[in-house]
Amino acid sequence: MYFKRIAVAGALSLLASTSAYACEIGARVSIVGNEFPAIQTVGAAAQECKGGEVSTNLTADHQKINLAGMSGNPAEYTSAIVANSSIVALMNEDVIRPLDDLVAKHGAGLKKNQLITINGKVMAVAFMANAQHLVYRADVLEKAGVEAPKTYEDMLEAAKKIREMGIMENPVGGAYKAGWNLAQEFNNMYIGHGGEFFKPGSAEVSINNAQGVATLNMMKSLSEYMNPDFLTHDSNATNAEYRAGNVALMNMWGSRAATLSDAEGVSDEVKNGMAIAGPMTVAGGSTPATTLWWDGWTVAKNISDAEAEATFIALTNAIRPEILADEEVAKQAVWLIDGYEPTPAAVGVFDAASAGSTPYPMVPYQGLLHTALGAELSDFMLGKESAEQALADTEAAYTAAAKEKGFLN
Repeated sequence: MYFKRIAVAGALSLLASTSAYACEIGARVSIVGNEFPAIQTVGAAAQECKGGEVSTNLTADHQKINLAGMSGNPAEYTSAIVANSSIVALMNEDVIRPLDDLVAKHGAGLKKNQLITINGKVMAVAFMANAQHLVYRADVLEKAGVEAPKTYEDMLEAAKKIREMGIMENPVGGAYKAGWNLAQEFNNMYIGHGGEFFKPGSAEVSINNAQGVATLNMMKSLSEYMNPDFLTHDSNATNAEYRAGNVALMNMWGSRAATLSDAEGVSDEVKNGMAIAGPMTVAGGSTPATTLWWDGWTVAKNISDAEAEATFIALTNAIRPEILADEEVAKQAVWLIDGYEPTPAAVGVFDAASAGSTPYPMVPYQGLLHTALGAELSDFMLGKESAEQALADTEAAYTAAAKEKGFLN
């Protein structure tokens, strides 16, 4: 596993730097990535560079377009901003380049814990850590007479009481949108149940088991306290429900939670009642039902060396320590940047790291399973089939894809 828990803790001990990165580029830079605030900050900072055009395409659909956009020759995008999971697909298709030579030439200000090294080569530069954890309304829980939940069983009990007291009809939020989001919630809960995704030492999937069934049953129980349209709710929609005062308990990304109450129109009641805590456990387990992540940037393989160098310089400039002088930027993420000091909004991610949360698996076939889960679990969540059937369908879809890719015979 290449993302180390110490990367998050190690960021605390880094000393502030006052040196500025030179940012003169002589070629085009084109960046594709997700759209949350920290990445928007990185994209905007890259665009400060002079001497070449820097463009960004930051969208929730980034994982649907980054591979295609980097597969041409020349590639449409010179960089994809990725995470633990999404870098694997780019490496599998050989569309990103090792960065060791560029690190040696232009990376003096980067720290070792930022260099994502795979098979002995630097393949990405990480700029933030992330995890999903509890976000809740302290005022609503106080009104209901319940403590902040430490387990998912606690969350169900709290949700039941909030509904019974008529405080909120659907007090639980979750990014359960069919596809990537739903699969990620399964991953979190399955890890919390102590499940293993694959048979030891192989790419053979192994989720149709007691832990898998228990995972789906807990997800179904939680969904009964969610908006009835929960299968359409990604992080944006879930956050909108929270901001509107409709949700009191949710499992949310640290990168989203940090700016959750800042949006225009959020009531003082929601702002003042917001609280953040670490990830919950489930089924009596001690491993949190979440995953640790890093986000970082890559450089495309199918571009000129001049474009690769310009991209590296622009993105290194984008994560320079000086960006943290802006208080709004500093609280957008748990930055793996020299000089970062944790803000109150970072407590959930730090708690996730210190509690021994599991990094998202970076095996080359995990993405195939993630896709299969996202496609096959909706019928169970809608009550159309059993947990066992949904898991069997997932295993069959994964196995077909793994054989096609050569991971299984």
